[in-house]
Amino acid sequence: MSCYDSSAKRRLRNNAVTNLLSLRNIDDSPALARHHIDKLPVLVIFPHNQCNCRCVMCDIWRIRTAKLLTPSDLEQQLSSIRNFGVRWVVLSGGEPQLNEKWSYLAQMLRMAGCRVTLLTAGLLLKSQAQAIADCIDDVIVSLDGPPAIHNQIRRIPAAFEQMSDGVRTLRQFRADMVVRARCTVQKANHSSLRAVIQSARQIGLDSISFLAADVESSAFNHAQDSRDYSKITLNAEEVEELDAEIESLITEHAADIDTGIVVESAAKLRRIVSHFRAQVGTAQAVAPRCNAPWVSAVIEANGEVRPCFFHPALGNIRQQNLHEIVNGPAALQFRQNLEIATNPICRRCVCSLYLSRENV
Repeated sequence: MSCYDSSAKRRLRNNAVTNLLSLRNIDDSPALARHHIDKLPVLVIFPHNQCNCRCVMCDIWRIRTAKLLTPSDLEQQLSSIRNFGVRWVVLSGGEPQLNEKWSYLAQMLRMAGCRVTLLTAGLLLKSQAQAIADCIDDVIVSLDGPPAIHNQIRRIPAAFEQMSDGVRTLRQFRADMVVRARCTVQKANHSSLRAVIQSARQIGLDSISFLAADVESSAFNHAQDSRDYSKITLNAEEVEELDAEIESLITEHAADIDTGIVVESAAKLRRIVSHFRAQVGTAQAVAPRCNAPWVSAVIEANGEVRPCFFHPALGNIRQQNLHEIVNGPAALQFRQNLEIATNPICRRCVCSLYLSRENV
């Protein structure tokens, strides 16, 4: 699963890097011009479209035709990346480490002045630990529960053990490497979130974040017309169990929330419950606070560029450069027409990215 990591956003805010976001806003300019983007703080790149896990909540592993970004693909976008002032790049996917040239991509991005985060299932951490230590700034691993639950969700024997062993090996190469975890909340782990925190501590991870499993978008190779999501979503009784688990987490881990070991605030944790309540029809779906389409972009392994994980592509880097896509007619029209609060995709969104002009 791939979504924006809240702890990395917090780092961006705390660094107080000014003037990353500068949308042209001239009173006498046309409406579309007000949505022109000069600075793009965050860029998500999918080096590979396939995955070596078989996760219950994600269908990327079902993809049979491999697609990948090449160093040549990225080289042609470096001018746009520099001109946009990109400061944080997340290598996601799919499993980015399946791209044999992922380390070259990371090195190119760091030379362009970007901080590079590797978002990974963690199965290849051990075998590629040296390369990660050499060319990645920080790592986010998927952690969906204590060992038995994590392995059940990942559907890979000893997935938890491989990931945790990889983290230990990585720290042998670079003791100060920041490694964080992200947990996707779903049926199999909805009553075990405090156990997830304990597992993160045992592995020695720096923080843990939580988000609800997405089942209502076309992201993660979801096929909405044929997929049975009953093994992922919660029924009404399980939503109440999740509510109790999160309230206990908020109480018992208040200090961890305050210090950022648990990345989400109490309000954001409770929003996970609200998301599942909306799925069972006991609450209204409410969009999160988000300005991702104005501060970020997603480049997929096939070259397509999306304004975020969930909205449709606006162009392809094999036909235009990133700057032309992000500020092209389709993108400008999309941002002008997008009302986060009422858009059906946004209202069902499981994550958000919000960077203010003052804090980025």
